[in-house]
Amino acid sequence: MKKNIIYFVLIIIIGVIAFVPGVKDFLRDQFFPVAAIEKAVHISEEDYDIELKGINAPSTNLKNFKNKPVFLNFWGTWCPPCRKEWPTIQKLYDTRKGNVDFVLIAMNDQEEAVRKFLKDNNYTVPVYIAQSPISENLLPKAFPTTFLLDKTGRILIKEDAYRDWNTESVHQFIDNIVK
Repeated sequence: MKKNIIYFVLIIIIGVIAFVPGVKDFLRDQFFPVAAIEKAVHISEEDYDIELKGINAPSTNLKNFKNKPVFLNFWGTWCPPCRKEWPTIQKLYDTRKGNVDFVLIAMNDQEEAVRKFLKDNNYTVPVYIAQSPISENLLPKAFPTTFLLDKTGRILIKEDAYRDWNTESVHQFIDNIVK
C-alpha cells in the first residue's frame, strides 16, 4: 500500500514537471543556470547609450561600461521590494566590486530622496539617475529589475523581482563570468 502511494506521488510529480507550462524551465534555471547563457540576448550599442547623473559616483554614460561585466539594477526609493534587496546588493558589491561594475539607476525618484536613502543606510554602491531615454530592451516593466551583463553585452541574468543577491550561487556565477 505504501509503495503504491509513493509511486502515485512520483508519477504526479513527473507529470507536473512534464506538462505544466513553465515548471520545467523554472527547475532548469534553478539547477542549471548555465543553460540560460546559451539563450542569452545581447544588448546593442544603442542600448548602452544612457547618460547617467552620478549621485554618489561621477556622472558617466552606460556605454563606458561596455566590454565589462555589469550588474545593472533599476530601482526606486518608493519601491518596497527594491529597498528590501538593497542590503544584499551592498554585500555583493562589497565582495565583488573588483570583478564586476555596479550600476544602479534610480527610476521615478527625486535626487534628494535618493541621496537621503543612501546616506541613512550607509550604502556605497554607485547610484545614478538616467538623464536620457532608456532603450525598450532595458526599460524595466517591474521594479526592481536587475540585469547581469557579461563583457560582450550578453544578458546572463534578468530578474524582475526582489532577489537575495548575496548568495553563494550568485557569487560563483559572477566569478565564472569574469574568467
